[in-house]
Amino acid sequence: MDSVALERVVISGVGQSQVGRRLGRSGLDLTVEACLRAVADAGLTLSDIDGLTTYPGSSSPSPGFSGASLREIHDALGIEPDWVSGGIESPGQLGAVVDAVMAVSTGLARHVVVWRSIWESTAQGHGRRQGYGAGSTRPSGIMSWQLPVGATAANLAGLQVRARMHRFGLTREQLGHVAMTQRAHAAGNPAAVYRDPMALSDYLEARMVSDPLCMFDCDVPCDGATAFVVSRAEHAAALDHPAVALEALDCGHHDRFMWEAGRDITRISSRSSTIWDRTDLTPADVDVASLYDGFSVFVLCWAEDFGFCPVGESGRWVQQAAVPFNTGGGQLSGGRLHGFGHLHEACLQLRGGADGRQVADATVAAVGVGAANSGTTAMVLRRA
Repeated sequence: MDSVALERVVISGVGQSQVGRRLGRSGLDLTVEACLRAVADAGLTLSDIDGLTTYPGSSSPSPGFSGASLREIHDALGIEPDWVSGGIESPGQLGAVVDAVMAVSTGLARHVVVWRSIWESTAQGHGRRQGYGAGSTRPSGIMSWQLPVGATAANLAGLQVRARMHRFGLTREQLGHVAMTQRAHAAGNPAAVYRDPMALSDYLEARMVSDPLCMFDCDVPCDGATAFVVSRAEHAAALDHPAVALEALDCGHHDRFMWEAGRDITRISSRSSTIWDRTDLTPADVDVASLYDGFSVFVLCWAEDFGFCPVGESGRWVQQAAVPFNTGGGQLSGGRLHGFGHLHEACLQLRGGADGRQVADATVAAVGVGAANSGTTAMVLRRA
């Protein structure tokens, strides 16, 4: 999307429900809470909303993966939109935000509510964590080939870490700095699931999940919903807080949707991003970064693909990162809000509202969401 189109759009409101482990609340309940907060934050009423969109819609590849469908929120809030969209096949987890931006910039709507809700920890109960495809008795499609040989997400991420160790000299101590840094940030976020301090020894002694990937390298299933209002740019003047503008947007995907069969197992699909070709800003202008961390190794990939460090040097970069990343704790400590939590944190930082963890004078943020086997979305945001 070109800069002229993006200039027509702002993120005017953000909202988040209660976030936690096994809250015992339904996905619909959490989603309604987040949407109402976002609308109020944007200084609007439900009658002002003329667009609705969500990821992943009614799709639910594992229990709790989808909190509330488009139809459920449409009926629960009594909104009569002029434009709707919802589904899992989109440019990554932030695809619904991209859809909302396109709808507003092209005049299909003026104010779009976009949400992502998840309630995995309640839906999956107190047993072992369930992965994609666990909701069916017999896997189908690509899962029919992957699951019988144990090619689950954690095992594939473990292969990626091992490949980086062989190729780039990555160490477990370096990888551990992702989890440690994000746990330290989580201490300033009252909504984070895990806030207790983590030492390097805690990380190194943690239970292995898929060697060399340990439990602290994996995101934390939780319950929670996040919502945004995407509005026409002129609405920024009516807000009592800074709006968030989209400086650049990229959501290309130029590889197979299989990280074990892609061109390079050490990289993810964000390596093909052209985000810096779409703005006069550079990586040096970024004040804060929200980098996807379904597994800790993805943070390394995004740091390289945003140009914060050369390819292969992200292990050293995370030890003394010049750019604060995942300041709310990310998904490793804050909870798996599946990309929308990363955008939410970036918006709070740019608005100066990240109490307890605010990065001083943050005016530009980089947001990278998605992994190897899904579309990726890269954004450069700025305070409007």
